[in-house]
Amino acid sequence: MAWQNRGFVTCNPTLLREQYQARLVTAAEAVECIRPDNDVVVAFGVAETPVLLDAMANRKDQLRDVRVHQMIPMRPAKYLEPGMEQHFTHVSWFTSGASRNGVQSGRFDIMPNYFSLSPRMFAEYIEVDVLMATVSPMDKYGFFSFGTSIDYTTTVAEKAKKIILVVNPNMPRTHGNTFIHVTQADYLVEDDSPLPELPSLTPGPEDLAIGQYVAELIDDGSTLQLGIGKIPNAVAQALLTKRNLGIHSEILTDGMVDLIEAGAVTNNAKSIHRGKAIACAALGTKKLYDFIDDNPMFELHPVSYTNNPNIIGKNIKMVSINATVEVDLLGQCASETIGPIQYSGTGGQVDFVRGAVQAPEGKAFIVLHSTVKGKSKIVPMFREGTVITTSKNDVDYVVTEYGVAKLSGRTFKQRAEALINIAHPDHRGELREQAKKMGLL
Repeated sequence: MAWQNRGFVTCNPTLLREQYQARLVTAAEAVECIRPDNDVVVAFGVAETPVLLDAMANRKDQLRDVRVHQMIPMRPAKYLEPGMEQHFTHVSWFTSGASRNGVQSGRFDIMPNYFSLSPRMFAEYIEVDVLMATVSPMDKYGFFSFGTSIDYTTTVAEKAKKIILVVNPNMPRTHGNTFIHVTQADYLVEDDSPLPELPSLTPGPEDLAIGQYVAELIDDGSTLQLGIGKIPNAVAQALLTKRNLGIHSEILTDGMVDLIEAGAVTNNAKSIHRGKAIACAALGTKKLYDFIDDNPMFELHPVSYTNNPNIIGKNIKMVSINATVEVDLLGQCASETIGPIQYSGTGGQVDFVRGAVQAPEGKAFIVLHSTVKGKSKIVPMFREGTVITTSKNDVDYVVTEYGVAKLSGRTFKQRAEALINIAHPDHRGELREQAKKMGLL
């Protein structure tokens, strides 16, 4: 039964409280609705539901072959532990530190996806039996907010046979397409555990150099998509003196709060959603969660909208900044595996690269250190088993601490030359020799 058909909406405070209390149960009681061979979807990242996942794991002897779908689990959960495989299969839509070992060892499964298309995949291909999500407290009209996790959650809620909401006072109430009414939930569980935080990492010298190179190519009035990590943090630091920047991103981060507080981001020069910072999720520290709480400057929408390249491309001077693991001399980017070993996922990198390059005066940056453990991250060709995330036809700029390689509109030979020039000096000679053997120079 679709969520909008589960009951009538009322503003009567007494009736709302009665509807709330009628659905309020313990975590153990809520997960009784999970059956063997069910597909359970857990909200993205911060909005995951540890109290429900632990209660589900405690029922393991009653459950077999339950598929648990999630993108970026933040905390180790009991159901992820070795020995749980006959009861639960974690389906990774984007791997994190909490799930990486299980993915790499083959205990977990992987769902290939572009983040922008994940709502459609859930809607068309996954039999969603149960949705679990953490929400903000109910307002006087009976609505909860999905807070930090809109992405695929709202679409899944429309399809799910059962909806379990964990009501947490620490979850921010966010604006946009973020709300669900008490009558649309089947079970409510209260929990006041702190939200998981992703500490803001301090950039090193290489990160700061990359950040400066990127910032020099970003004009005032640009609209930004920034990812998570040391290099995006360095880019944010380098942009603090810019003016009239805007945000249209996949994820809201602490660095964006810094840019707003510095006056660099106003969102007033945007061509769509003027005055608003747009994203589908938030991932950072309590500083970020407090800043976006009931803040009308921010609007969160499903990832099918925020990451739609055609929507992204409507932003004049759209700029995307994404990290990769390796780049070959054709400009192909491997951003989710190290050789054949799965490390993360496709996420929204391709969505934003494609959106930015089709935007008027848009730019798409792929960033990486020139080396790791003394080995070049710019390579003649990838190792066997490497997964290509962003194709040679999509890549625009590649940036290392040694400079910028503009690849759009360049031939294979020109690309190879440009990429060798931003590789670590110790590796340029070997790269040049390999490029000659490959007929690229």
